[in-house]
Amino acid sequence: MKGGDRGQRIVTEGGKAKEIDIEALYKLPLTEFTASRNALAGRLKKAGRVDDADRVKALTKPSGPAWAVNQLYWQQRELFDRLIDSGDRLRKAQASKLAGHSGDIRGALDNLRETLSALTRAAADLLRESGSSITPDLMRRVTSTLEALASIGVVQGGPQPGRLSDDVDPPGFETLAALVPSSERGERGDAPTRLLTFPQETPARAPRGKATSEEEQKRRTEERKAQLATAKAQVHEAERTLKDARVSAQQAQADLKKAAARAKETEQEMVEAEQRLERAAKEAHTARQTARRLAVDAETAAQAVEDAERAQARAKESLAKI
Repeated sequence: MKGGDRGQRIVTEGGKAKEIDIEALYKLPLTEFTASRNALAGRLKKAGRVDDADRVKALTKPSGPAWAVNQLYWQQRELFDRLIDSGDRLRKAQASKLAGHSGDIRGALDNLRETLSALTRAAADLLRESGSSITPDLMRRVTSTLEALASIGVVQGGPQPGRLSDDVDPPGFETLAALVPSSERGERGDAPTRLLTFPQETPARAPRGKATSEEEQKRRTEERKAQLATAKAQVHEAERTLKDARVSAQQAQADLKKAAARAKETEQEMVEAEQRLERAAKEAHTARQTARRLAVDAETAAQAVEDAERAQARAKESLAKI
């Protein structure tokens, strides 16, 4: 059984009041978790808070079902708290029955199922709004996680609602025994009352001669369950990594197409600019030649004026002598 990372507040500016709540990462859309986590770790590292940066970097991206249940905790708190309360009522009713007292197991169970159904519908809406494909397996995993949280309750050392990183599997007897507070244990101080999400019949006591072999078999079964849970977690992580890689590859392909199209447009613009420059150069050359020719014509005209003025002066001198 895997739960979530404990919440913590990290000061990002060396003792100043500015803080970042890690819980904010778990409130984000699932597609933004990895980038936001890495950005936060980068800011912390840049600020010299290497240990905090490493802790943030180690946060695991939630699975789809875990993300949905986290959002229920943050966005449907009243309904989520009702689920936990229903689980508490059911456990107390079962403990009362086992102790020989009265207990409304049926009423507590009906309330739990009703609340679980409402939360499952709300989770489907959240997943649909996020663009996730609603499959029977996905909803089964969401429901199973909600049932497990109701069965366990909110206890120290257990999964932390709102910060789950993976699905929560229904707890085994040993796990529950470690999580049950001492006030809920049997009056004789021996093994704690087992927590059940749904009523079950008490199994018949095994003959004394078979106790050792059955305990060994039980231990092996629990070990296999633990190995299976570990393998499932690794598969889930690999699937998420593969999905992220595919999304990144698709985005890279899209960016490449845009870049290629832009490069083509830029190349065409460069060709057109070169053509305009060539035309402008030709026009400038023609204008220079025209200017030179006009300068020659102007100089010739000025010389003609000067010659005419001299001729006029000589003519006036000749006229004056007559």
